[in-house]
Amino acid sequence: MSSHDDETPFDVYREDVDRPLSRLFREYAPGRLGWFSAGMLANFVARMASLVPPLLLGVAIDAIFTQEAGAFELPLVPNAWLPTEPMAQFWFTVTAIAVSFLVVALFTWIYGVTANLFAHDVMHAVRVDCFQKMQRLDTAFFDEKQTGEVMAVLNNDTQNLEMFLDNALMNSARLLVMVGGITAVLFYLNWQLAFVTLFAVPAMVLFTLWFMRVVEPRYVRQRSAVGRMNTRLENAISGIGLTKTTSSESYETERVRDSSRNLFERTMAVLKLSYLYRPGMELLAGLAFAATFLVGGLWLATDSAPGPLTGSLSVGDFVVFLMLTQRIVDPLAEVSNIVDQYQNAKASSERVFGLMDIPVHVDNPDDPVDIIPVEGRVTYDDVTFSYDDTAARRNAAATETAFEETVLEDISFEAAPGETVAFVGPTGAGKSTVLKLLLRLYDAQDGSVRIDGHDVREVALADLRSAVGYVSQDTFLFDGTIADNIRYGHFEAADETVREAAEAAQAHEFIVDLPDGYDTRVGERGVKLSGGQRQRIALARAVLADPEILILDEATSAVDTKTELRIQRSIDRLTENRTTLTIAHRLSTVKDAETILVLEDGEIVERGTHEDLLAANGRYATLWAAQAGDRETAAGTLIDGDD
Repeated sequence: MSSHDDETPFDVYREDVDRPLSRLFREYAPGRLGWFSAGMLANFVARMASLVPPLLLGVAIDAIFTQEAGAFELPLVPNAWLPTEPMAQFWFTVTAIAVSFLVVALFTWIYGVTANLFAHDVMHAVRVDCFQKMQRLDTAFFDEKQTGEVMAVLNNDTQNLEMFLDNALMNSARLLVMVGGITAVLFYLNWQLAFVTLFAVPAMVLFTLWFMRVVEPRYVRQRSAVGRMNTRLENAISGIGLTKTTSSESYETERVRDSSRNLFERTMAVLKLSYLYRPGMELLAGLAFAATFLVGGLWLATDSAPGPLTGSLSVGDFVVFLMLTQRIVDPLAEVSNIVDQYQNAKASSERVFGLMDIPVHVDNPDDPVDIIPVEGRVTYDDVTFSYDDTAARRNAAATETAFEETVLEDISFEAAPGETVAFVGPTGAGKSTVLKLLLRLYDAQDGSVRIDGHDVREVALADLRSAVGYVSQDTFLFDGTIADNIRYGHFEAADETVREAAEAAQAHEFIVDLPDGYDTRVGERGVKLSGGQRQRIALARAVLADPEILILDEATSAVDTKTELRIQRSIDRLTENRTTLTIAHRLSTVKDAETILVLEDGEIVERGTHEDLLAANGRYATLWAAQAGDRETAAGTLIDGDD
């Protein structure tokens, strides 16, 4: 598989994201700096307080137990504040150690609360912003079937950022404070032995830089593998019905196995380095401890400075060195986790901002035209459309994939207010695409689509789509009640209004027969209802919206003939005095339309009334004859509405 095969729309824009973690702070830290600062300050106080007990213990050993003169001294504390009697020094030490642990516990709690408030608030804001951006993305983006990738950003990547902000960032501060504080104490006590203890730090820094450079691309590939795995699982679960009816379980299992194996391999590539890095850091830290014990032990055992070292070393100072050397091992060894989380967060933030940076081409104009009130005149003027210029195809083009498909060419027609224009033709003729241009689900490359003389690209999307009702052949229902789905988009509609809309769509009768009536939950994607029931609910939703312009894209394709006749009567009433654009599955439902357009290969090949087209004895007449049962006239010719 080529590297281009692995790329997604996120990858194309991710490559251009500059300093993603810095951008994360620039865009999301303002307004939350209070919690962040409080967490950093509390972390600093807690870590510094944790250094007090070892230092006090060393001073107490020298002053109380070995009784060195003038040994009871503490840095930054005036001698006048310290007791001079041994027992007073003992109790002072005990009290100070207890207070130190209390301070550590209190400020660690403060740090935990404030750091989590900051991290989780940022995660919340990033997730909501990503979702808002996702909703603004062009329809073409979702034609690429990147649902799993979006889910990975909204869930996995935002959680990685939270872990970095909460754990890695604060642990980095803890590491700096601990290493800095320990270094200062060690140099204060004995600068020569301090050099022995800290000799491994430069090696640790170089080892860390090497690890970060090598592991970063592996993290990027791992995050991409997570997105592809999510996409594969989402597609497999959504298509479980097709999988079962075609006995393709083993095929889907193999596809999931391949994606899972790819994710496994990418993850192990990261873990192998991590498992090398942490033991390496612990080894270097352990060598520092061993060197400290060796040099300090010889110093005390021989009562003279070993090698080039000079001066003296007290027992208390030696104990402090050993204790603090052990204290420095854990934070230094923790660098591996910090680097892991940093690299993970860096890759995730690149994906987050890669999503944020995907350009939106179908967007509100800077100075929108007011079309309210809408009369309902619809005009298509020499409209040409192809997918190669859409945002999704641009992304694919970046991976050297060619898209040159022209879907519509020179489409021109007009629907006067209150008229019905019907579209017929074979599968793939472009019928659904024509109507989606009116809603600006896509934008035409050439020509114009106008409502009441205004180009739809000059109209605010909310105004445009509130004026146009759309009933698709692929009816989608949210998991909720039937009433909630009917009033979707008009959430304040009264129950009586919902009922009237359902009655108009011939849905009321089957709804009241359900156990919970209008409060019946339809399940995910409406799986608890039949296709015809879902279509009637979608039609009721359009009735409730009461738009000036109505689009019916195979609105009755999933109902039986008897129900279709009943719905058609409702549609006839619904379409009175409003402009209607409809795609016909059964030609009998559109024979009364003012204009019928026959599409083939993205072009209008015939137009006229039902009678005119029959008299012309062309493609429409052939389709009509086929549906009427004249197999000799049009053998094998069918009409299908799945554009």
